[in-house]
Amino acid sequence: MKWQRGYQSTNVEDRRGRGGGRMPGGRLGLGAIVILLILSVVFKRDFLSLAGGLSDGTGMAGTGAPVSTPAEDSTAQFVSFVLDDAQESWGAIFTASDLQYTDARLILFRDGVQSACGYAQSATGPFYCPGDSQVYIDLGFYDELRDRFGAPGDFAQAYVLAHEIGHHVQRLLGTEEEVRAAQRRDPARANAWSVALELQADCYAGIWANSAQARGLLEFGDVEEGLGAAAAVGDDRIQRMGGGFVNPDAFTHGSAAERTEWFQRGFSSGDPGRCDLRE
Repeated sequence: MKWQRGYQSTNVEDRRGRGGGRMPGGRLGLGAIVILLILSVVFKRDFLSLAGGLSDGTGMAGTGAPVSTPAEDSTAQFVSFVLDDAQESWGAIFTASDLQYTDARLILFRDGVQSACGYAQSATGPFYCPGDSQVYIDLGFYDELRDRFGAPGDFAQAYVLAHEIGHHVQRLLGTEEEVRAAQRRDPARANAWSVALELQADCYAGIWANSAQARGLLEFGDVEEGLGAAAAVGDDRIQRMGGGFVNPDAFTHGSAAERTEWFQRGFSSGDPGRCDLRE
């Protein structure tokens, strides 16, 4: 995908250098801090915050610059670019329909994060919290997407973020609230409604991909990367990877085939109306 290197969005908050917890026995010495910084760079985990190394004695850790690598910094710039591009696209779509689009914020974190939806660890994966209109991503997920799920490429990464922005679009349109109400009315169909919401977000990701292609941002193989990522995180594939049987009744996001179908639906049409949950 064509994008602007070094890009920084004003809607991105980088919390990778933050952490919490009281430091046992007071402040760490300079030598210990240096060792923890080296370990953080090597293993790409914030050992300093985990140890409470910059505690001020009040139980709150410092908010210094995140320990990172050039590769991770490049990924941070990439998602920053995709975030703004996707939201500008949706802003234009909303304006054309006489609607008001309000930007979501992107929170970059490492290991764990507190949101309005509660505390989440990296294992949760990227998520959107409607309570604070923010998307949360531990950039380490993209390594897992490539290595564990077999979905490499920058557009695979872009698809993940565009999907989460799709959830923000649902909140702005009132769809998310309607689905949650339907789940409360009919708990037996809660999973089915959850799948429908996720598939629509995949379709919305395809809508943005269509816009990106029309503006010449896509390169050869990008669409295949997006489709590959959508298939890689299908419920049936994840269940098989876990060594279990495929149980459609336990799906929360949709099968690999469904997720690629809905992404393709948005990408092929460029029409948000084709993402209607009732279709």
